Order: sequence, then structure tokens, then C-alpha cells
Amino acid sequence: MGTRDLLLRAGLEVLTEKGFSASGLDEILGRAGVPKGSFYHYFDSKEAYGLALIERYADFFARKLNGHLRNPSLAPLARLHAFVDDAKDGMARHGFCRGCLIGNLGQEMGALPESFRLKLRETFEDWQDRFSTCLMEAQEKGELAPDESPRELAAFFWIGWEGAVLRAKLERSARPLDLFAGFFFARLKPA
Repeated sequence: MGTRDLLLRAGLEVLTEKGFSASGLDEILGRAGVPKGSFYHYFDSKEAYGLALIERYADFFARKLNGHLRNPSLAPLARLHAFVDDAKDGMARHGFCRGCLIGNLGQEMGALPESFRLKLRETFEDWQDRFSTCLMEAQEKGELAPDESPRELAAFFWIGWEGAVLRAKLERSARPLDLFAGFFFARLKPA
């Protein structure tokens, strides 16, 4: 693994636990085992590093979503359940100490560079689009009522899910995730 990748990997680990403002460069460099001079060879500033982290996480998570939401062996709504179960298992695996980088940064937006705002919004919109596509497929297959709005349901999911992830970290428990997912899936009207 190259130095740039080591820096990004360490940054993702630290920032999903602590957020951007509370994460010091020295901690990230220590976790990556990289000297400070190397950091500035790859990134002009902490802001440039943050933007690269957003992009890396967005790409990683898009692949994760695609793995679930485009799985042809499952019905569309079962794909959404599979994503929720996988995300919940991932949080449990890390003792509910790590959350979503995009959600963490969104909560810190008042203290972050303005350049982050557009990247964070684009990422959330991308995730919503992926969910919306799966929900449209659920409509086409008769799993979801035709009067439901896949776009609004997808937006609702991500707004609520990110709050549930925050509470799961706070409580160190899957209960908020289960509670939100239960209400979300119960809200879906069958065809």
C-alpha cells in the first residue's frame, strides 16, 4: 500500500471515530506510520486531505451500496434490509465507536471549510439516488405501492438513518438502528 493510501486509510479510521475537528494530524500520521513531511507531499493542506477523504469514503460506500442494492438474487426490498443488516454488523464490529464519515462531517459543517458542503451534499444525493432506484424497482415488481414516492422515501431513509447512526454511537448499541429501520420498513406501503 502506498503512502497516500496509508494516509487516507488512517484518516478514515480516525475521522469515523472522532470527526474532523477533533482529529489531529499527528494522530493520523502516527496511525499511518508516516512522517509529517510525507503528508505535505501528497496533500497541500488539511482541507485538501479532508476533501480526498470524502471522495475516498464516498467511493467505498457507493461500492458497498451497489453490492447490496444491485444484488439480483434478492428482491428489491430485501436488498434494502440486507444493507441495513450489513451496516449494523459493521458498527457492532467496531464496538459502535465508528460511524459514517459523511454524517460526522455534516454534523461538524459549521466548523469546517465551506468546500466540504458541496461534496457532502453530492454524496448524500448519490446515496439517495441509489436507494431511490432500488425503491423504483420495488414498485415495478409490485413490492411497493404505485403512489409512493421513491425519491422522498430515499431522502427520508438517509435523513433518519444518519440520525440513527449518531445515536448508535452515542448509546453503543444497535437499538437506534433497529428502531429507525423498523419504522422505515413499516412505513412502506405494499402494492
